[in-house]
Amino acid sequence: MTSEDAVKTPGEDQNRRLLRARDAMDRSFAEPLDVPALARVALMSPAHFSRQFRAAFGETPHRYLQRRRIERACAMLRDSDATVTEIALNVGFDSLGTFSRTFSALIGRSPTQYRAQAAPLNAPVCFVKSWTRPSSYG
Repeated sequence: MTSEDAVKTPGEDQNRRLLRARDAMDRSFAEPLDVPALARVALMSPAHFSRQFRAAFGETPHRYLQRRRIERACAMLRDSDATVTEIALNVGFDSLGTFSRTFSALIGRSPTQYRAQAAPLNAPVCFVKSWTRPSSYG
């Protein structure tokens, strides 16, 4: 009997379903995503999904998605000439105001200030993502 044949415990199954929902957020960050849709991916009720996601990953699904969108926006601000408004729309925000407010809250400066101070990083993408990932702790 291999480890693949072993029956998963309820906790392992739940973690796998939570990871599936988190992967959906990572993959489709620019699309309109809400807790009920993500809960369906995880085969959970929306309230249970939100509680379990926070317990597993240390932040709410909404906050995780915001951080992912801002992380992608940082890369676009560093590496492209797209306008801040275009970037906001490309990463899934409906308004420039919400994008700017969220960006400033997570990064500590406006998108325009970030762009002026950031330079493209010449390193493998995995390192750049790690170095520039917005903290969930502010």
